[in-house]
Amino acid sequence: MTITFIPVVSADFWDISGDTMLHDPSITQEGSTWWAFGTGEVDKNGVRVLRSFDGSNWHATPVIFPQSLSWWSTYVPLHASNQWAPDIQYYNGRYWLYYSVSSFGSNNSLIGLTSTDSIVSGNWRDDGLVIRSTTADNFNAIDGDLVIDENGQPWLSFGSFWSGIKLTKLDPNTMKPTGQIYSIAARPNVSDHAIEAPNITYKDGYYYLFVSFDHCCRGVDSDYKIAYGRSKNITGPYYDKNGVNMLNGGGTILDAGNERWIGPGHQDVYNNNVIVRHAYDANNNGAPRLLINDLYWDSNGWPTY
Repeated sequence: MTITFIPVVSADFWDISGDTMLHDPSITQEGSTWWAFGTGEVDKNGVRVLRSFDGSNWHATPVIFPQSLSWWSTYVPLHASNQWAPDIQYYNGRYWLYYSVSSFGSNNSLIGLTSTDSIVSGNWRDDGLVIRSTTADNFNAIDGDLVIDENGQPWLSFGSFWSGIKLTKLDPNTMKPTGQIYSIAARPNVSDHAIEAPNITYKDGYYYLFVSFDHCCRGVDSDYKIAYGRSKNITGPYYDKNGVNMLNGGGTILDAGNERWIGPGHQDVYNNNVIVRHAYDANNNGAPRLLINDLYWDSNGWPTY
């Protein structure tokens, strides 16, 4: 299997400053204010939250879940204190935040849900368990990502390593799964099946699936990279630019990093014209940083930046 590397057309990052330490970012706006959510700091409770009034200067605000919710331990008794990989989306008058509770290297995991009618209010409602996995499953219930299809129907993609990326339809009232789990991307020919962090966006008749290949969380030794494919149907099949099915390891590389920004990944596309992800700063001992770019689309409808 051959992975296609596409040269970056433009590497113009947004000029951001302040507190930009963030891992696994997801971004949204409420009014003119930007919000970025990410994995909580190691050995500290919660989901990390950054705010910017102009998209340039960022500062930290109080975490979500400063104390663990008691029901998490029912499903994941040995979970890490921090919560991982939040995804924020606005739908039907509320901001929905999916998050992961797990421990590193385990698929005894869950995706939970909290929501609010206003981020600035900080009035987050506990909406409970969305989906879980155990060591008996061949998937890992982390890295949830909400996508709204062309008909206004919500879906959740998720998955990390194991048998790859999954997708399930959600009830628009509860925002919980309604049944079938679809497989949409995997890396069966890679020894550790290293694929995770799905993000789907719909544009001009196609669903675009962005994923992260290989390994995060190793600082400057990380080899994370962003890959993508597309499909006419949200449930797939998704093909890369070479026509390789993403269930068979396909994926065109969007960003594999550079000398300073190592291991970019856990991407989130906002409004089809902004893409965020983290990368490890080689100029700062490999610290994870938020990166933001304008996202563009070429004449054949493929993403670039």
